Amino acid sequence: MTHEATDPSDAMQDAEQKTHARKALFAAIGGFFVDMFDVYLPAIALAPAAVYFLPEHASEIEQATFAALVFAVSLVGRPLGSLIFGSLGDRVGRRRTTIIVAIGFTVCTGLIALMPGYSTFGFAGAIALVVLRLLDGVFLGGEYTAANPLAMEYAPTHRRGLYGGLIHIGFPGALAAITVITMLTLAAFPAGGADSPYAVWGWRIPFVMGFIFSLGVVFYYVRSVPESEIWTKMAKVERPLATLFTRANTGALGLAFIVGSGAWLTMNASVGVFSGHFQQLGVSTSVINGAILTGAIPALVTFPFVGEAAQRFGRGKVIGTLGLLNVVVAAPLFALAVAQKNDALVFWVSGAVVLYVALLIWAVITPFIIEMFPPQVRSSGYGIAYSFPSILPAFYTYYMLWLSGLMDYNYTPLVLSILGGACLVIGALASRDLRHVSME
Repeated sequence: MTHEATDPSDAMQDAEQKTHARKALFAAIGGFFVDMFDVYLPAIALAPAAVYFLPEHASEIEQATFAALVFAVSLVGRPLGSLIFGSLGDRVGRRRTTIIVAIGFTVCTGLIALMPGYSTFGFAGAIALVVLRLLDGVFLGGEYTAANPLAMEYAPTHRRGLYGGLIHIGFPGALAAITVITMLTLAAFPAGGADSPYAVWGWRIPFVMGFIFSLGVVFYYVRSVPESEIWTKMAKVERPLATLFTRANTGALGLAFIVGSGAWLTMNASVGVFSGHFQQLGVSTSVINGAILTGAIPALVTFPFVGEAAQRFGRGKVIGTLGLLNVVVAAPLFALAVAQKNDALVFWVSGAVVLYVALLIWAVITPFIIEMFPPQVRSSGYGIAYSFPSILPAFYTYYMLWLSGLMDYNYTPLVLSILGGACLVIGALASRDLRHVSME
């Protein structure tokens, strides 16, 4: 009987590779958690205090629209960040770029927590808030642009779907965390006008928490996360953006734009609009936050399984299925939530399902996009393909105002949700199965 010898150096190298992969994955999860936490702070934590930055006579719709603008402007900044930092990630490294942008959005979030309101600075306070959120969006656009390719380049081919799902648990995890923190803060410091404890300073507590979380991500990347070995070994290109926008990549960018637009539309028409929309309809903040939490927690648990399903059956099939669910399940239930807004139980359940369905696409989107681009332009390609589709959907509140000339304003998010679901289905039908391609 013979025994095959095992080279100890190979075993050590394999163990080191697994350690690096685990650190990169944990860092990407933490980075995306902070990303989503920062993105949804205005939609959930600031919405009850929007009047703090506006004149006292501002209507409920004006307050909701301002809160949505503060939310949307960070989404507009993300594509600019992907252009700047995507190219940087391809030229100087995924790790170094992530550290730079993490410092940037940490500073922005900390400054927002110190912002004065209308009674002190007039509209200058609101303008400064919007500018800081725009800068925050630029840095956040660089976070996933570098961190997610770094983690996915360490993922074994057969685990990429799982890695994608795990990275994005930061989305529902952040949504749940913001909601819990906001609920506890509102319970201790009630909202109710520009001079209420929550409006004056209570809303700052979630932003301070976001600052602390962001600072933790910076330290973890500096101390623990290695550079991508694929990036280290690959032949670099001097102008990644010029290389990206060639005929070889135009099809991938176009397909990603369709799918990404669908994902952002369904998200904005549900998660983005949810808190402000139903507050102006008179639903209590506690019921709204309860529905958000009830939708986010199951998504947090489900994301890895959705990612695994996409690895087993194909990204396109899962994306198409999720698109259909947004059309035939989420949109009608949103209408039910509006119609039954005074029935707390019906609203709670229907709203939670709407949010849950809309969240699931984010368990699939990262490996779907990253697999389309070669390593020389993977950071810039992923960042641009992920971010640029967010621009048009980011102005969803203004589409709702335009649609209100054709239908009841309260039901306008349904149109955007259905349109987003249709984009997902179209993109899924046009996609190729790339789940087994090499990342090198």
